Amino acid sequence: DPAHPFPRVLNKSLNFIVNMNGKDSFGREGRIAILQAPKSLPRIIQVPDHITSAKNEFILLSVFVEVFANLIFPGMEIKEVSQFRLTRNSDLFVDEEEVTDLRKTLRGELTQRNFGDAVRLEVSQAISTECLNLLINQFNLMQSDCYLVDGPVNLARLMKLPEMINEPNLKFATFIPENEIFTFNEAELFEKIKKEDILLHHPYQSFDIVAKFINSAANDPSVVAINLTIYRTGNTSQLMQSLMNAAKKGKEVTAIVELMARFEEETNINWASRLEEIGVHVIFGVVGNKTHAKMCLIVRKESGMLKSYVHLGTGNYHPTTAKLYTDFGLLTAENNICSEVHKIFRQLTGLGNSKPLRVLWQSPFKLHTNVIKAINTEVKHAKNGNKARIIARMNSLVEIKTINALYKASQKGVKIDLIIRGICMLKPGVPGLSENITVRSTIGRFLEHSRIFFFKNNGANDVFLSSADWMDRNFFRRVEIAFPILNSKLKRRVINEGLNVHLKDNYLSWKMKNDGVYKIRRNIGERKFSSQEYLL
Repeated sequence: DPAHPFPRVLNKSLNFIVNMNGKDSFGREGRIAILQAPKSLPRIIQVPDHITSAKNEFILLSVFVEVFANLIFPGMEIKEVSQFRLTRNSDLFVDEEEVTDLRKTLRGELTQRNFGDAVRLEVSQAISTECLNLLINQFNLMQSDCYLVDGPVNLARLMKLPEMINEPNLKFATFIPENEIFTFNEAELFEKIKKEDILLHHPYQSFDIVAKFINSAANDPSVVAINLTIYRTGNTSQLMQSLMNAAKKGKEVTAIVELMARFEEETNINWASRLEEIGVHVIFGVVGNKTHAKMCLIVRKESGMLKSYVHLGTGNYHPTTAKLYTDFGLLTAENNICSEVHKIFRQLTGLGNSKPLRVLWQSPFKLHTNVIKAINTEVKHAKNGNKARIIARMNSLVEIKTINALYKASQKGVKIDLIIRGICMLKPGVPGLSENITVRSTIGRFLEHSRIFFFKNNGANDVFLSSADWMDRNFFRRVEIAFPILNSKLKRRVINEGLNVHLKDNYLSWKMKNDGVYKIRRNIGERKFSSQEYLL
């Protein structure tokens, strides 16, 4: 009514629309009520053992509301209770060319994130037409934006269930990441890296060595400078504490903090403020290009000269996701790689042109060009009668020119295996177009996050690790890098651990058919091979 207008519904919150008859204590006719579930209430409630015969029995909060709505609206006749969830546009609209202080502007925008334009409505399947139309009209949506759900409108709430059940046989066994390579102490770390490159495969190998790399730099009196890119790092991070510790000890510390990292804006703003307070040089990247590359550069004074050490990775400097996502990292003192990482940091922190990179592939400049060039090189080898092979692994493949280059390569006889966890706009196995292409997706205990590009290149077996997927945004609107694995022993490790095990997997692997539908590759009687179990 006029005193109780339709409420502002929070993004992705649990709500109920209640249709009722009767009169309340003020004589008002019952109509429609919108009931918002408080955030403080658990969405799943365990039934106490003394009132159930079941070992583990749970009730959803939504069921309580539906059954006991008459207690919330006493004396009214409840005709209908239906749960719904509204998804709002969470993009932050900031004109980077107009604002003078990006951090200040983002702080103001963040308060409105939960009230952006409605884009999707999820409702109980049993909702009446009357209530559904009311919601659609109130949120200015169309029928096609509405999804009727048989069950909870937010299945993510069930993520809490495993920790509420004490059934070890139904859960993955706890594992401890490999630590064999950590037998040396921090003082020996730089000598170890100088002697040979160190390849890290998370979460199978601990992320602690990366934290140790930065922490040892903070404590080492010979270290004069630390440069780091920060995209996602979490609310608590020992790594960030190490940066602040280094600044306190008088080292030159530069942090390139990406304020526009989606859903990490507030966390990154807070870290930027804390870092600045302690004396860290904080840079917010390049306007119009998110800094998504994962790079750390440490400069040490050795025998009167400056020596650089670098960590490069496919994943974020985030200790929590490093336990859940599969990623590769490289610690190296190789002169060419270190020199080019230094050039990229200079690009991001200052002005001026730099010469093209020869070892690293960088976007938004040459990454896309080099990927297309490497694909076309395989075509040339195939035309010359040589074996031509491409294996690429990433989260998403959507960039049209790259897809067309892969189609062309397939038509010329290049064998192509793609391991794509998420979106893939390429169709494999289409006669006359992509017969030589396969697309797989590994779905298991860990989220497959690594980006690996393999090109046979007439036996050279070029291997690149990258922060970039083959998407328009990564190629043209982000600062990304792809870096080569030069050590032959480590190259074999990446090929075997990052690619071959997924091609062999017949337990967690889904294969795309030429109509775009995936089918699990699990065959009865075939010897089970799970890539993730094997690597564990």
